[in-house]
Amino acid sequence: MNKILIVLSIFLVFSCNSTAQNKKTKEVFEITKTKAEWKAQLSAAEYSVLREAGTERAFSSDYNTNKKTGIYVCKACETPLFKSENKYDSGSGWPSFDQEIKGNVAFSTDYDLGYARTEEHCATCGGHLGHVFNDGPKSTTGLRHCVNGVSILFIPEK
Repeated sequence: MNKILIVLSIFLVFSCNSTAQNKKTKEVFEITKTKAEWKAQLSAAEYSVLREAGTERAFSSDYNTNKKTGIYVCKACETPLFKSENKYDSGSGWPSFDQEIKGNVAFSTDYDLGYARTEEHCATCGGHLGHVFNDGPKSTTGLRHCVNGVSILFIPEK
């Protein structure tokens, strides 16, 4: 009887420790391209951020100080992502917005630094944009969409 309990206990321990729970499912996006196609379309910096989830250097984007009226779109597929009216100076060194255009930005959890962060990416092509934090303006959403400037393109209002 004891042997059966031991075998059963070992079986339960190993069956609950499956690697299937750790596998990331690959999302399918409306716009998909091969690595070579993305590399031909994007600069090296754009490719690093949008396709490899890289991060541009803080304070390196001209969009940090852009105060013009318009819309920010995905650099890879031109999906509208953020409105200029939702942009604010967070002091973080990256363009920041207190909200996204609903349905055009998708979210996932990233553990790359050893803890959970909310990653945001273009819902159309899957391009990595940045991360969302809960330290934004309390008078609006309380969120800070911290976006890599190289992942977006500004379209001025006409």
